[in-house]
Amino acid sequence: MPPRILIVAYGNPLRSDDGVAWRAADLLAQKFSESKAEILCLHQLAPELSETASHFATVIFIDAAAVEDKTVPGQIHLQEIAPQARADPSRFTHAISPETVLALAAALYGAKPQAFLVTVTAASFDHGDALSPSVEAALPTVVSEIERLVEHTFLKS
Repeated sequence: MPPRILIVAYGNPLRSDDGVAWRAADLLAQKFSESKAEILCLHQLAPELSETASHFATVIFIDAAAVEDKTVPGQIHLQEIAPQARADPSRFTHAISPETVLALAAALYGAKPQAFLVTVTAASFDHGDALSPSVEAALPTVVSEIERLVEHTFLKS
């Protein structure tokens, strides 16, 4: 039986904190068997991901986020997301949002997986492969939150 959970880590591991998702994916790969979760590391989300996502009951996206009002570097935000087709500001760069991936999975394949977005507020998107201290410190909590989501998904079945 294929895994019911897809974990999609995306970002650029050569742009400091933008690589936090890839680092989390490496740690998660050590915790989950391939039968429990499939883990993908991508530079950006693309429409083709909707077909892959359509085969899973749950999809967890992991990404770095820019600092906004009332956020600080290393802050973790977890939210359940739903399909939403929208005009992404990045539509000319081939990158799309997780909500758009879900909308395409629903429209093209009739799939409606439960989905979550886990973001970590970044301190730096400069060139380099090291995480900032605040994002590095948040990494164990990111992994724990995703482990909790995965375990909760398996308990529901």
